[in-house]
Amino acid sequence: MRERGLAGTSFREVLEHSGAPRGSIYHHFPEGKNQLIEEAVRAAGDAGGALITAGARDGDPVAALRGFVTMWSENLEASDYRAGCLVLAVATEAGADEPQLTQAAADSFAAWHAALVATLRAGGVTPARSRRLATMTIAAVEGAVVLCRAERSGQPLRDVGAELELLLKSALA
Repeated sequence: MRERGLAGTSFREVLEHSGAPRGSIYHHFPEGKNQLIEEAVRAAGDAGGALITAGARDGDPVAALRGFVTMWSENLEASDYRAGCLVLAVATEAGADEPQLTQAAADSFAAWHAALVATLRAGGVTPARSRRLATMTIAAVEGAVVLCRAERSGQPLRDVGAELELLLKSALA
């Protein structure tokens, strides 16, 4: 799904990629593809929030940002810039008849946002500024991931990461 998007990924392809037997996937996801996608998006949200929180254990929002950017850099390079963000794919592709998928994406972004806000607040940034900086960070990194895929280069993410570091450092000063 990170490579082909929501519409471009079938249950059959998920089975092939995972090596799971057909019967087991329907056992674990009796509601079908949408249930699988929803759970995958929620897991991605939890993992991203945990990554940000772990990166800021010493109360350093810049370290949290670096961890988030490094994770994306490694994922992009490992996939030869083919795999993007599952959460973004679902947020942009889920239809009006799939509100649970849109909600799962919103909840995942909210988990990342909350982790960044908490980290910035711990660094002494005001609540309103923390909220805005967290929104800017997520939007900029997600946009950079899209640019990296299009350009087949990690440069957009490096550029965005460097500018976000400067922005966060100025907010912490």
